[in-house]
Amino acid sequence: MGKYFVYILRSKFDGKFYTGFTSDIDKRMIDHNSGKVISTRKRVPFELVYFEFGLNLDDAVHREKYLKTTYGKRFIKQRLKNYLANK
Repeated sequence: MGKYFVYILRSKFDGKFYTGFTSDIDKRMIDHNSGKVISTRKRVPFELVYFEFGLNLDDAVHREKYLKTTYGKRFIKQRLKNYLANK
């Protein structure tokens, strides 16, 4: 049985979000902030603003895909409403 994180990062450079999943959140944060991830290297540094934990890879992939949809983005903005209001 594995462990998987679906996570949301916020770029301190442009304020935009990035959604992904991983089995090692600490290593993935280092990868993002050191420019090793092609899709985010021009937007570093990042801060972790949200994550969910699960035990199944298929569930993590499904959740990541949902959070990238319009409805998923609305969910995250609502979920982080107080945090975003203070930024």
